[in-house]
Amino acid sequence: MEPAINSSAVQTARADELVAAGRRFDARGWVPATGGNFSARLGADRMLITVSGVHKGELGREHFLVADLNGQPLEPGRKSSYETGLHAQLYRFDPSIGAVLHVHSVANTVLSRGVSCVKLQGYELLKILPGISEPADVVEVPVFGNDQDIARLSREVDAHMHQRVPPAAYLIAGHGLYAWGADVAQARHRVEALEFMFECELWNQRRPA
Repeated sequence: MEPAINSSAVQTARADELVAAGRRFDARGWVPATGGNFSARLGADRMLITVSGVHKGELGREHFLVADLNGQPLEPGRKSSYETGLHAQLYRFDPSIGAVLHVHSVANTVLSRGVSCVKLQGYELLKILPGISEPADVVEVPVFGNDQDIARLSREVDAHMHQRVPPAAYLIAGHGLYAWGADVAQARHRVEALEFMFECELWNQRRPA
């Protein structure tokens, strides 16, 4: 007989992984003020997500709550991130998604303005994204409008993903990056790889002709 899973221990482990991600991202300037939000799947119908209004570089275990996959907190009196619905949409869409990380960098904010997608090609780090085997492959990271109606934005993302699944990431115009993976580590690696490539693209745009 397999040992029973200690749900409290799993929750603590996921919280610690997200705390560590917050510190890494803060050191890179990707989560200014109280920007960004992080989550991890806890099971088939629950997720752990950051509470509202906390600096992601200063997270502790107490700065997370459990919500269902409709985005509703399961802990009375506590308020989750305003963008919880976007996390919930991803977990409902794909059961293999185990973590979602949202960051606000200068590069992703600038590049996402006034475009429908950000195209990446020629980077070795592209191979960290699903389905990419060669740096010569073209990756299009879709950009959605910065709609303050999160339920409506979530439906727009869902409709897009049912037509064409993005490469484990998308951007919100002038707002930030959402990236995901099978676990916190994979999601973090994808954020780091994408942010490196976004920064390269931004530098290339600024380079004199």
